[in-house]
Parts: sequence; structure tokens; C-alpha cells
Amino acid sequence: MKSKYCLKKLSIIVDDLKIDRILKVSDEFLDLLRDAGYFEIGACIQCGNCTASCPSGRRTALRTREIMRKAILGQEEVLRDKELWLCTTCYTCYERCPRNIPITDIIVFLRNIAVERGNILAPHWNVCNVLYNTGHIVPIDNEKHNVLRESYGVSRVPPTVHAFPEALKEVQNLIESTGFDKKVKIGKYEQKIE
Repeated sequence: MKSKYCLKKLSIIVDDLKIDRILKVSDEFLDLLRDAGYFEIGACIQCGNCTASCPSGRRTALRTREIMRKAILGQEEVLRDKELWLCTTCYTCYERCPRNIPITDIIVFLRNIAVERGNILAPHWNVCNVLYNTGHIVPIDNEKHNVLRESYGVSRVPPTVHAFPEALKEVQNLIESTGFDKKVKIGKYEQKIE
């Protein structure tokens, strides 16, 4: 009786492992990583130190090792993974990697490719859009902040774009001159990400 139960449980586990789609593996994608100078990625032994030491991974779904595995295998699906955006770029994974693989830099590079291919999470797009429209990543536009600033003995309005609204055009020109507006679809290229 016990063996039938174990076999049934094993069958359920095997059914859960079946993949209903073929993953796209791309040599071109791997070439992008190598062309960017990330030759070390091939030295990854999937030890898991990156995931085990990740402060963000303790509180989110981020599994750094999984991102690295997908990148090593050339699976472009990594560019659509939400987990790619959960990294705080603290460099703990790099400091703990026994192979000295620049994991954080690779994740940032993967994010850049993701954005170029139109994969950016809505909250990140919103930050870019707020920066373009206000000159700040975090807008300071409520009275609570003004009162708090005064309580610390500083001016109600910080000496930034808030105090010098004409500087906003300079911020926008800088964003446009780098092509960032086109890349993330803000400003005249605006396409809201949902």
C-alpha cells in the first residue's frame, strides 16, 4: 500500500515537471553577453551562493542563480522575467561568488537588453516617466514635504528643478540626447506600460 502511495506521489511530481513549451535558446543572445565582455559567465558552476546571499531574495521571488542559468543557456525568456527587476544592485552576489563573476553587472546588462526589446515593468516605466516630466525620480509636490523641510531649517522648495523650472527642459534635452526617451517610450515616444 505504501509503495502505491509513493508511486502516485512521484507521478504527480513528474507531471508537475513536464514542460508544455520549448524554450527558445539563442546563440545570438549569448554572443551579446560575450561581446559586452562577460566571458566569466561561462565559469558559473551554479553553486547557489548568489541566491543564498541575496538580501532581496529573502523577501522577494528573486533567484539570482536562476537568472544566471537562463543567461548561460541563452534563454531569452530571462529578459521577460519579473525577477530580473527585483535586484537592488547591492553587489553581495558578486562579493560571494567563488568564480568572481560580475553577476550584478550582468543583471544590469540583461535589464538594458530587456528595455531595448520593450520589456520593462510598469513601476520602472513610471519612474522614468516621472523623471522626464518633473526632473525628479520622486516628485516633491505635497505640503507635508514642504513643512518637513522647513522644520529642518531648509527652504520649502529644494534648489532643484522645483526651484528652477526652466531647468526641466535641460533634463529633458539630456534624456532625449541619450535616446533614453525613445528606449523606454517616454516623452514624445510615450506608450504607457501596463
